[in-house]
Amino acid sequence: MNVVRVAPRTAVVLTLASLAALASFTWPFFVSAQPEATARTTEAPLVFVVMLPVLLAVVVAELSSGGIDSKTLALLGVLAAVNAALRPLGAGTAGIETVFFLLVLAGRVFGPGFGFLLGAISLFASALLTAGVGPWLPFQMLAAAWFGLGAGLLPARLRGRAEIAVLAGYGAVAAYGYGLLMNLWFWPFSIGADTQLSYVAGAPVLENLHRFVVFTAVTSTFGWDTGRAITTAVVVVLAGPAVLAVLRRAARRAAFGAPITFVPTPSAPSPSDAGTPSHPSPSGAVEGGRQRPTPPTPVPRRRPGEA
Repeated sequence: MNVVRVAPRTAVVLTLASLAALASFTWPFFVSAQPEATARTTEAPLVFVVMLPVLLAVVVAELSSGGIDSKTLALLGVLAAVNAALRPLGAGTAGIETVFFLLVLAGRVFGPGFGFLLGAISLFASALLTAGVGPWLPFQMLAAAWFGLGAGLLPARLRGRAEIAVLAGYGAVAAYGYGLLMNLWFWPFSIGADTQLSYVAGAPVLENLHRFVVFTAVTSTFGWDTGRAITTAVVVVLAGPAVLAVLRRAARRAAFGAPITFVPTPSAPSPSDAGTPSHPSPSGAVEGGRQRPTPPTPVPRRRPGEA
């Protein structure tokens, strides 16, 4: 069972955020766009500015519904820092990415809301660390947020080898989905208008969708995306059992979701009561606020010859 459950308020916020993110990726299919390379450059700052209140809304919704607390937020920061440090190890060479397996495992343990926040924050932190800030960054954050969100929505009762197999399979599929989204953010604007795979402004949705699918299959599906999928699945299989155990142990010790109760402490005796003797207990008398033990009663001994 997931430690951090999604409350109805959080579910509404995540749904609205996902719909807004989907619109930011797919609007060229429905609105005629000019295939200019600078189009996303001017749009990216707006998407980034909109994302910040969305992430804050997710945090506020989780806090107000009791889904997360200060301990969960601290763990979120730690895992985001770890993920940011792991990303340079892969650096995207031949599609090898080391940042996504932790999104799968943490989203699995702590729930979809936590996975959504971890994906967005991890990509932002890693971009600052690797000097990867650019117009692609807000779209990477959105795609990675969905990556962690989906892991938290997997069936909760799976354990053992079945759980690892499902997580590895999800990581591979989500890796292809991440590549698909990252192709979509630049495809309508960056390959020109004079090829058979180019975006056609004003064309029917199915025609442009067919062009995009073929473009993705030719340029990245059998290359970068496959490398990312294999890397994510293999790392989940190899490191998944140990990392899941560590995360679940941390969640249990931190007692996420446990209600906080305040127990009143007994008040100390006032100085005026210190010299007032109280009634003696069966074991002794009370003197000066402290109980004085009663000495044992001597038992008379019988002399030889006495009855």
